[in-house]
Amino acid sequence: MSDVPGNVNVLIIEDETPAVKRLEQLINKHRPEINIVATHDSIERSVKWLQENPKPSLIFMDVQLADGLSFEIFNELDLDIPIIFTTAYQQYALKAFKVNSIDYLLKPIDDGELVAALDKFYHLRRNGLESGLGQIQQLIVGMNRSNFKERFLVKTGQQLLYISAGSIRYFYSENGLVNLRTESNKKHIVDYTLEQLEEMLSPRYFFRINRKSIIHLDSIGKIKTYFNSRLKLELIPNPEFEVIVSRDRVNNFKSWLDN
Repeated sequence: MSDVPGNVNVLIIEDETPAVKRLEQLINKHRPEINIVATHDSIERSVKWLQENPKPSLIFMDVQLADGLSFEIFNELDLDIPIIFTTAYQQYALKAFKVNSIDYLLKPIDDGELVAALDKFYHLRRNGLESGLGQIQQLIVGMNRSNFKERFLVKTGQQLLYISAGSIRYFYSENGLVNLRTESNKKHIVDYTLEQLEEMLSPRYFFRINRKSIIHLDSIGKIKTYFNSRLKLELIPNPEFEVIVSRDRVNNFKSWLDN
């Protein structure tokens, strides 16, 4: 299974079967010359395969796998392979991948973005440029540190106080403002948009379920099926609004819960 010039062998590391199938379909549709040599759903199986097989030309790698963050693969192996990351979370650090000779795709993967990422790979391949793995290592170090926001400064009356991120149960937009609700059911306005908060908060604990809400894992009381393939949540403390996981986020929400 040698990777001769002009031959592109791809390894897919992804733990969601629907995501694997979609990626395979899109690759076959837009780049039928690409040979998908294997798919694996865990760090352990991926490391074993990479140790025992000729290195592929390119890896599509999900950030969160069944047994942890895929960045751990770099702790096990000295890889010199271009990588296109796939993720459900638009974390701030991942934006750096755009300028580091690799790319990342947000799930569900868009046709146009996949084509652009593969075009970038082919350009690098033709011009013999580096894969950017040195920068990935720097990002891994950064992401392993506590780079997510740990507390928020809020105003209450004439006083300022700080609230730890761990005590916040959810953020929500209301009348053009973004509020947080604490575990003790206190409400405060924050000076950030939900888009900014999505990048500041640890995806291990926080998830954006729709356009108007980001919730903490510990806020979830009950999960119920809802019409139009959505989910309805009961949160603690109980909010004054319905809490619905939008249809396009349901699969990622389930994966987040199952990690």
